[in-house]
Amino acid sequence: MAKSDATVQELVDQIDRGEIRLPEMQRSYVWRATQVRDLFDSLYRGWPSGAILLWDSDEEAHEQQLAVSQSRAPQGSTKLLLDGQQRLTSLSAVIRGVPIDVRGRKKPIELLFNLDHPDTRSTTLEEAEVEDEVEIEEEALEIDGVEVTDATDDEMQAKMREMTFIIKVNWIAKLPNWISVSDVFKSEDNTSFLEAAGVTAFSDPRFGLYNTRLNRLREIKKYVYRLDTLERSLSYEEVTEIFVRVNSLGSKLRSSDLALAQITAKWRGSLKILQQFEKKSAESGLKLDLGSHIRGLVVMATGQSRFRTVGSIGLEELKGAWAASEKGTNFAVNFLKANCSIPSLALMSSPFLVQVLAYFGHVHHFEITNAESTQLRKWALLANAKGRYSRGSSETLLDQDLSTIKNGGTAIDLLNRLAGQVGRLEVIEEDLAGRNRRSSLFKTLFMAMAEDGAEDWKTGIKLKIDHSGAQDRIQFHHIFPKDLLKAKYTTTEIDDIANLAFISGKTNRQILNDFPAKYIPKIALDFGAERFDHHLLPTLDPADLGIDAYPDFLRARRALLAARLNIFLGTDGQ
Repeated sequence: MAKSDATVQELVDQIDRGEIRLPEMQRSYVWRATQVRDLFDSLYRGWPSGAILLWDSDEEAHEQQLAVSQSRAPQGSTKLLLDGQQRLTSLSAVIRGVPIDVRGRKKPIELLFNLDHPDTRSTTLEEAEVEDEVEIEEEALEIDGVEVTDATDDEMQAKMREMTFIIKVNWIAKLPNWISVSDVFKSEDNTSFLEAAGVTAFSDPRFGLYNTRLNRLREIKKYVYRLDTLERSLSYEEVTEIFVRVNSLGSKLRSSDLALAQITAKWRGSLKILQQFEKKSAESGLKLDLGSHIRGLVVMATGQSRFRTVGSIGLEELKGAWAASEKGTNFAVNFLKANCSIPSLALMSSPFLVQVLAYFGHVHHFEITNAESTQLRKWALLANAKGRYSRGSSETLLDQDLSTIKNGGTAIDLLNRLAGQVGRLEVIEEDLAGRNRRSSLFKTLFMAMAEDGAEDWKTGIKLKIDHSGAQDRIQFHHIFPKDLLKAKYTTTEIDDIANLAFISGKTNRQILNDFPAKYIPKIALDFGAERFDHHLLPTLDPADLGIDAYPDFLRARRALLAARLNIFLGTDGQ
């Protein structure tokens, strides 16, 4: 194995020219923008960033492009990247200012740099969460379903002043001390950045500080990575074994990624087949990642979900299991959408639901009676609402359900196993107390209200998970605003599910921190009280919407929400 060094700029140039590509065994790009931010923060501070593992190979037939634009290198001049894909792709995207292809969608990674950052600090969990909330507000609603931050601009600016790098937020980008990281890398002259920050004279005490920090930011391009390069004589199977061992020791990859490497070693060309189905399946709205599809293959081949069994599955068995997985996944997705009113992965507590339904359909040869279908729907909704795979060891629970199906179990058997885990299938008011937007019951409420035809309070547009445009995209709204409650109530009480409603982004922004005793009667007067019918508010009377009445409001609404959930879940008769 040859050892050498290369700077970040040299590696980025090689990626641009197509001289570094990916082997078929590699997963796609998966980093979140916050991980890219942290990488640049580490390099800016000069902290270690690991080594890069390459393979000097002629495997052109089974290589793939990185998730950024690349030229086609001359034949014989390509090295395949085994370890370091996420880092080098991120560096290339930001330094070159080019978008990343994430699940077939071009998405820029735009970072901002704080010229006034503190000299020494460490990001606290609270600050990292605040920045994540900003990112959600700007761009992640369609991914996370129904989320929005209620933090004010002043609160956010106070937090941001402690950060060195953040993910771009439009209103922060307009502040004079925040500059685009990609723009800095595209220029060697600091003048425009200094002028934009209000520094127009050498005598300004910020002149030297900002100059030093801008130059230090560009020094990231000179950071040196150690390169370990495997020789050309190694076979694909040998390199796969090295890849699996290297990444297993460091726990850098998910087990599904290591399983993919083993699958492609046996079944050459399989990655393209899996990716094509991943893309086609995503068009349905349930955008399962490649790891979920790989797990589906393993389930069909072995009747259990653990990836460690992949090495023992033969080529023909792999192909047969994949054909069964495709058919089973289509059944599961269609069942969830048509029978369970779950149109999006954003409304699911775990993608494991797909594996169970797919396997159920497969074992029953996709011939299911009406009675069995009704019970299967009930199980799927309850498993989702109760967070079946969010308690304890999720893979162990999944394997229990798969074993039940494999041994001839029915949907009622699955329900009995779920009841054995959670103790009670029906929802009571106490189940909602203290629960917030992260609860799986919150997503179930959205589905129940959407099924009822609940509308936005002002536009009249019915609730739907995938409305286009920020104006109509659904957000959650604190009925009693945070700012009005925080002096008297705890965060847990403020964020209680019973204080949350689903409305459009535009309506949410118009209400802001208004008193419910003021804005609710006005909306009822202007647009009709029936707009609130399916949102299950216990009262529209201003006398019952004061701050002191808040605990009574929560208790009354929890009762209404619990009753509606039980009807939706089919547990109202229990």
